[in-house]
Amino acid sequence: MTIEELKTTIKKLNSKAGQMKMDLHDLAEGLPTDYEKLMDVAAQTYEIYCKLNELKQQLKQMESAK
Repeated sequence: MTIEELKTTIKKLNSKAGQMKMDLHDLAEGLPTDYEKLMDVAAQTYEIYCKLNELKQQLKQMESAK
């Protein structure tokens, strides 16, 4: 994957992560309604932010290796 491809992937994932964060926020504000969805939404949000962090670290390494 090139640096530009990685930047594009990060941009798309960042947008999705922002939406997941808002979904989690909305779910939390509505508690106790839909409390049974809380763990799934939280886990998905956590996973996407972990992946985003991983890709940002990869980008940083690729850019410093240039």
